[in-house]
Amino acid sequence: MLRALTSALRLPGPWRPLRTRGCASHGATRDREIQVRALTGRDQGITEILMNRPSARNALGNVLVSQLLEALAQLWEDQQVRVLLFRSGVKGVFCAGADLKEREQMSEAEVGIFVQRLRGLMNEIAFPAPTIAAMDGFALGGGLELALACDLRVAASSAVMGLIETTRGLLPGAGGTQRLPRCLGVALAKELIFTGRRLSGAQAQALGLVNHAVSQNEEGNAAYHRALELAQEILPQAPIAVRLGKVAIDRGMEVDIASGMAIEGICYAQNIPTQDRLEGMAAFREKRSPRFVGK
Repeated sequence: MLRALTSALRLPGPWRPLRTRGCASHGATRDREIQVRALTGRDQGITEILMNRPSARNALGNVLVSQLLEALAQLWEDQQVRVLLFRSGVKGVFCAGADLKEREQMSEAEVGIFVQRLRGLMNEIAFPAPTIAAMDGFALGGGLELALACDLRVAASSAVMGLIETTRGLLPGAGGTQRLPRCLGVALAKELIFTGRRLSGAQAQALGLVNHAVSQNEEGNAAYHRALELAQEILPQAPIAVRLGKVAIDRGMEVDIASGMAIEGICYAQNIPTQDRLEGMAAFREKRSPRFVGK
């Protein structure tokens, strides 16, 4: 189910560049469109992916998509990553969607290939560990599709989100037509996609599109801080159990209840021989906090 991993990215502390194929000219860390940071101290186990393309409001262009795919490939099965958090380094925007200026220069065949690549990117965001999107600003079109590909979403009051493709003569092509109805139900998803309506953070929370909506702060990163708090709540829990719980939910939602129960049983059976299960039972018996190690 899970793929092989390289751990070359596991450097603690500062934001670091990726050695992305075909992008050597992008230079220093601060110029990278995707930066990765593994947090340390009490936050060890949380890894952040920062989108940093201010000139295009984090639009999903070729370079950003390539760097994001490479980051995910390097992190995919890293057992040290217990929570993966997506955030923006551009104030006022999470991700403005597809780079339509780039797309204008593409042939019809190239557009089809690129949209298929975007769809593949969103599938890669279906990461083994829990994923959280911190939306501190605009999340439109492909930007919202990226957030929908995450397990959990946090929005600031300043966030504006929507699948607005029909207002551009398009339809969602990176998973929006599939993930939004699974999130909100068919009728409401159709309404939002047909109208291209934009929602505030509070409206999105009322509909169940985001888990939490928070008032924006002066720094413009309130959603990030709430997302970090959410990640900190997940961090102490048994990582194998959390990952298997995610598999059981995600796979189970695609099948009938009887098949879903069978999937849950398979996941539970995989968890039984883990050291963490025995540690959890011992901690309960000894009336202490468990010390899970992910084994």
